[in-house]
This record gives sequence, C-alpha cells and structure tokens, in this order.
Amino acid sequence: MAEFGMTYRRPDFKSKIGASCWHDVEHSSHVDISHLQEEKLRRQLKYLEENSEFYRRKFTEAGIKFEDIQTLKDLQKVPFTYKTEIRDSLSEAPPFGHHRAADMSDIIQMQASSGTTGSPSYVAMTENDVVMWNEMSARCLFAGGIRPNDLVLHGFSLAKGFVGGVPLTQAVQYMGAVDVPIGADGGVDRLLRAIVDLKPRAIIGAPNFILHLAEKAPELVGCKASDLGIERLIVGGEPGGGIPAFRRKLEELWGAKCCELLGGTDLGVTYWSECDDQSGMHMLCPDYIITELYDEASDSIIPFEKGAEGELIYTAIGREASPLMRFRSGDHIEVLGTDCACGRTGPKIRCTGRTDDMLIVRGANVFPSAIQSIIGDMTPETNGVMRVFADFEGHTTQGNLKVIVERGADQPAEKDPILKSEIETRLRNALVFRAEVILVPADSFDKPGAAKVALTLREKPEFL
Repeated sequence: MAEFGMTYRRPDFKSKIGASCWHDVEHSSHVDISHLQEEKLRRQLKYLEENSEFYRRKFTEAGIKFEDIQTLKDLQKVPFTYKTEIRDSLSEAPPFGHHRAADMSDIIQMQASSGTTGSPSYVAMTENDVVMWNEMSARCLFAGGIRPNDLVLHGFSLAKGFVGGVPLTQAVQYMGAVDVPIGADGGVDRLLRAIVDLKPRAIIGAPNFILHLAEKAPELVGCKASDLGIERLIVGGEPGGGIPAFRRKLEELWGAKCCELLGGTDLGVTYWSECDDQSGMHMLCPDYIITELYDEASDSIIPFEKGAEGELIYTAIGREASPLMRFRSGDHIEVLGTDCACGRTGPKIRCTGRTDDMLIVRGANVFPSAIQSIIGDMTPETNGVMRVFADFEGHTTQGNLKVIVERGADQPAEKDPILKSEIETRLRNALVFRAEVILVPADSFDKPGAAKVALTLREKPEFL
C-alpha cells in the first residue's frame, strides 16, 4: 500500500462500497497466503539484518543467522520476543528503543499502549507504517459493517496516545467514512447529543462504555437508544463484545448489529474482526502479520484448527520503525472455525482473556472474562456486572476466589442466599473452580468511562 503515500483517503475508496471485502487477500487460499508471507518474511529479515540492532543481537545470542530463516516453518527457530524485552529496550535507548529500525528523520508519528500492565510501550511509525495501519484497520472496520461515506461516532478515548484514538480516526478517514471525533473523554452527554444532531450510522468504542451510553439515552436525550438510528456497533479493547449475553444486551438496547475487533498497539490498531456472520473474529491482515498459535502446555506451535486454544504470536512483515518478530501478545484465544459463509479464509477466533490476567485457583486456570460471560447469562437476577477481588499476592491462590456480583435492579436482597449458591454452582460446573460470591446492590461499581474496565481488583472496594 505504500505506493499510495500519505493521504486522508485511499484514492480508490469508492470502489469498495459494493465489495464483499476490503482487500482480495481476505479471500485468498492458504497456499497463496503462505507463499506471500514467506516472500515478505525474507524481505523483512533482510531489512532487520541491515537496520535492527535489537534483532541482530537477539539472533547472535540464539546462534542463528538471518539467512537461516527462509520458510514459515523456519520461523520457529527464532526465539520469542517478550513485552518485558521491549520495555527494557525502550528504557535503555529512549525514545523508541534498540528495536527502532528506521532513521529518526523518517518517523512521522508515535503511539502509546494503555500501560495497564506496566509502563506504556511507545511505538514509532514511518509514513509507510501509518498507511499499513490504516489499511489493516480499514479491512476490520469494513468487515464489521462500516462503509465509505458512513458517519461514524468515535466512542473510544481520544487521549493519551491510545491507538483507539488518533489512529482509528485516521483509519475511518482512509476508508472514505467520516469520523465524529468526540471520544469517550467528551462525556456521555455530548456523545448522545451528537447522535441526535448528526445521526451517525455506526459507533466504535469499548463495549462497556457503549452499553452505558445506551442506558443513559432515555435520561439525557429523552428516548431509547434503539430510536436513535444506529445500525452498527463496532467494539473492542476489552472483553464483552464476544460474550453472547453481553452482545445480546447491546444489540437489544441499540437495535443494531454488534461486531467485535481485536488488535494491539505493538502491531497496529486492529487486525482481527468479525463479519456479518458474527461467528468469531477473522484474521484479515496475513500480508502484514504472520500469526502463530502457541500452546504453552506442550511448548509448541499448533495449527489453527477448530477447538484449538493458545496464545497468539505475531511477526510483522513490511514494518519499518518498530518491527517485532515472534512477539508474545498475551492474548489467549480459542479457534471457533476455519471457514465462513462470507468467503474470508482467515481463521475465526474469540479472545478468552489475556495471559497476564489469568488466575490459577487451586490449579485451575481462570480468566475473569470467562466469569463475566457466565454472570452475564444470569440476568435479570444479576445485572451482568462483576469483579474478581484477588486479595492475594501474584496470580495463584489455594483458597476460594472472591467474585463480587451486582444483583439485578429488581432482585430483592432477601433472595441473596439462593442467588449466591446458584452463581457459585454455575462457576464450579463451568470453570472448575470454587468461588466465594459476594452480592452487592446494582450500580455499586462506577459506570464505565474513557478508561478500560478492569475485571480484577487488588484492593477491597470502599462499599464492601
């Protein structure tokens, strides 16, 4: 895509209006994709050998040469790159670390991760990198139902260098749509007023915040969210969009179809997205990212086959300023399928949680998002809101896991013993761990704002 150069809009965006996908590679065969990836991988390795101090050192320490890696299978000879290495690299060689592989004079933009698991990662981009990010995001937004000429309300935060801010605005413009750049930071009132005034077709944002926006509509603009004319909800950045009960609630409140995105600051804004089939997020950018599925139990790379689970490992191909090889994303996923009615050939996944969020309860691996899914299915007895209270050091406990659950708005407190027992039984049967459920009134937790919702608390809430 570099031949287009920097532009607000991709020059041929109008040709995409009636297309079945944004780019033909989304429908390409696995054989063709493998050949393309290997060709681009060899070019990327040559680029890294010439420009990356970080990977020259890493290859030397591993006892391998760049020319040893010729195929996708060979890629497994390369050691993983860990987030801690990137943080060390950034602190040792600011502003963009030893892994910066482009001249500072060629860097035109930077972004930062949310920093929820430590110091933010600062990511540099060249002009070609920005166009690549735009192209990847356009494919995902298109798959989720956004089209050129749409008006799109921006419901992610626009602050702190977050990739859901400026880069997503750029991607919406690139695909020929119009971004309404208010952002979650602008507040619920202003966002709802913009919907009334401008009548956008779609909203992009974090699922919990978009749900809160719908719940506040009657109070702030005098009508239900479903009366505001929104047709598409594109959500990501935190668990929720792929949880069936949560998705149903979003769609019912807005009267709109909801599709989920997945990405990450280190590789781009988004590169996985659901299509209209809503049966899992497709990998839509195999020409820019090689994706492997790592099974930690067997310490091996496993195929993307239905039912397989593991951590996503990413290698950027074509990346200039902050390239990564075999980067451990921390995203733990389940493969839901390998084909789709939409014709896209990328595997379909759902993210079950992040490895750094996972708790081990008496030997059982537990993701807070999995607990959220079960609680969400228990409405109206609960209102679907929960938090894990991890009152122990680290990620492992031999005790029962404390789970704080908001009861439904119309659920009497007198029935708490029955509800508590039912929730604990469901969690034990579905997730094979014992919970100590603590029921609290509806709306005990703060409503979502611009920041991501943290499902795990390390300090006891003031209201307990």
